[in-house]
Amino acid sequence: MCGIAGIFHLDTPKPVDPARVRTMIDAIAHRGPDGEDIWTAPGVGLGHRRLSIIDLAGGDQPMVSADGGLAVVFNGEIYNYRELRVDLEAWGAEFRTQSDTEVILHGWRRWGPDCLDRFTGMFAFALFDAGQQSLFLARDRMGVKPLFYAELSDGAVLFGSELKALLAHPRLRRAPDLSAVEDFLGLGYVPDDACLVAGVKKLPAGHHLTLRRRHPLPQPRRWWDVAFTADARGSVRDLEMQLTDHMRRAVRSRMVADVPLGAFLSGGVDSSSVVALMAEASRSAVETCSIGFDVPDLDETAHARLVAGRFATHHRERIVSPDDFGLIDTLVDAFDEPFADASALPTYRVCELAREKVTVALSGDGADEALAGYRRHRFFVAENRARGLFSTQMRERVFGALGRAYPKADWAPRPLRAKTTFQALARSSEEAYARAMGFTSPEMRARLFTPEAMQALGGHRAEARIERTMREAPAADWLGRAQYADLKIWLPGDILTKVDRTSMAVGLEAREPLLDHDLVQFQASLPMAMRLRGGQGKWLMKHAMRSFLPEEILHRTKMGFVTPIAQWFRGPLAGEAERIARGAALAATGWFRPDELARVAHEHRSGRSDHGRLLWQLLMLDKSLTRLFGA
Repeated sequence: MCGIAGIFHLDTPKPVDPARVRTMIDAIAHRGPDGEDIWTAPGVGLGHRRLSIIDLAGGDQPMVSADGGLAVVFNGEIYNYRELRVDLEAWGAEFRTQSDTEVILHGWRRWGPDCLDRFTGMFAFALFDAGQQSLFLARDRMGVKPLFYAELSDGAVLFGSELKALLAHPRLRRAPDLSAVEDFLGLGYVPDDACLVAGVKKLPAGHHLTLRRRHPLPQPRRWWDVAFTADARGSVRDLEMQLTDHMRRAVRSRMVADVPLGAFLSGGVDSSSVVALMAEASRSAVETCSIGFDVPDLDETAHARLVAGRFATHHRERIVSPDDFGLIDTLVDAFDEPFADASALPTYRVCELAREKVTVALSGDGADEALAGYRRHRFFVAENRARGLFSTQMRERVFGALGRAYPKADWAPRPLRAKTTFQALARSSEEAYARAMGFTSPEMRARLFTPEAMQALGGHRAEARIERTMREAPAADWLGRAQYADLKIWLPGDILTKVDRTSMAVGLEAREPLLDHDLVQFQASLPMAMRLRGGQGKWLMKHAMRSFLPEEILHRTKMGFVTPIAQWFRGPLAGEAERIARGAALAATGWFRPDELARVAHEHRSGRSDHGRLLWQLLMLDKSLTRLFGA
């Protein structure tokens, strides 16, 4: 796990100043505290910050081939590098190190871009080929590892693991992109097809990009995709055994490391399953850690302790206060772009705790997206069944009217929010799910934006990408379409961004075995009833884990990390709410109506409405704008 950055000149091979590359990698030094180096040649410069995981003595980067014709910088891990090495050595490749990085060099020489199909892992890398005068950028299938890039006015292309690496270059123009602000308000994060800094792009998950000398900057090309075919056949027992087999292989492959390794353990099904399979494969006790809260309703440590005891792990836990808002500025710096998922706070804390003992930690991320584990999946399927009973015109006329007339009850449990349900039934499946994935409603955004901002947006809507993705999804059923949108938009934009930034901020490598691409593709082939049954998501996984985990773990209510942000803005952060309303960076942009910002703050502080999430979102945006643009 590392940080990479570099420069490539598209037009002519102008000299690259090594100091420029060094400045870029210094900006992401937290990603690689164990070493650094740069390499330059006419028209190209590569930089690397290393967090040593595999081949501690011989895996330094940038790594250059023996003949000097290839050079690579790499962030991530290739888990099947040993098997690939055997194949490449039989082909004639001569290795000088024991690292997975060298497999990329020889793999490129043998297979070219098709080497990606053979790699199992999480990665973002840049490979310079002197013979082709090209720079090849690639990102892993699921988007576990990030990669930003931008073209400058002089024809140079910058790239880096984080936005701050590009911002370190003095010629990158800093200007905010209003459409990305709309995306952030709508989704709670800036998705992979947008960036708050205008002109900066993110290489999408499962895509590669080839930069060639004297050629314009091309569009990325997709090299991997997943299809929700629902065509797997076999008895429940057969499918259960196949799923367990896939999970077992995924976990074991991610336990390869030359440094201490452990796992996050929340006590939920996903992390508990990973720990169970780690314990099965390990000769020594697995290192596990959990974060707990001093508020009983938010605390999961008892469940984590139960799993730790069952598998005799070396377990550590730390109790923190939910009022951990002192991390706000740390997170703003770590994420660069605004990020409104407040679970980033406890995620950062559990990464800190893990790093005290290990350098690598396995997480349970990914099962909810691939196996329909979110509450919104259950509601979506139930609503879709109801939609099928009425024509489009009938739904719009009847449920639309009911949705407008029914009183709003955001305080109530979702099944009792009839207004929300009626409104969802009046909409198309795609629009309803896009709103369910959203953060702040289109109606609220329209109230917050000035008329000038709305005109400048030109009809751009954050939810449109979700609706489009669902319409075009390679899926056999509506649940599959929703899950496909989760995997393509929500997962890389929110979940994986959160884990990458918080873990790398403390020099920890986080690995996601439940996002192994073979496992994900198998899960996507399962019939809908194997994913969601009887109102229960991840049905087959829970069925398969019965021999590993106790019933109270398998069927407990899903919690996740919860932070009491509504209370914060009526207490210790009340001043921040007022500052946003009166004179913060948001007001300076001219995009927001001060009277509406003030109304939101007042209604929340008075208790008339719960705008906690919105105020948190506005605070994150305000601080990011200030940090990035000095607004």
